[in-house]
Amino acid sequence: MRIHHVALRVADCERSATFYSGVLGLREMRRFEESGSLRSIWLATGDATLMLERALKGAGLDDGSGHLLAFAVEDLPDWEQRLALAGVAIQDRTAATLYVRDPDGHRVGLSVFRAS
Repeated sequence: MRIHHVALRVADCERSATFYSGVLGLREMRRFEESGSLRSIWLATGDATLMLERALKGAGLDDGSGHLLAFAVEDLPDWEQRLALAGVAIQDRTAATLYVRDPDGHRVGLSVFRAS
């Protein structure tokens, strides 16, 4: 079993896509419109997809979340520099993971920890 996709509700799909593609380097796969406006942007994350959606199906909080979206990276010092250049503050850290917030307040981890 593997992750198929993760969907995050965001206030502004374009703004969030700028963070995830521009800062983190994810490749945009597709966009969906609904009633003449942008509904979602899908980004490639290796074997899975990150869906940035204006509205999620089902109930939930109106903003942000307590969830963590973590990406495997190779080198934390390189990411510290990249985040600083992009003006993204590191919110927390461990020896293996940097934690930041996306434009909607979702926690995003960049981790060198190898689970296997």
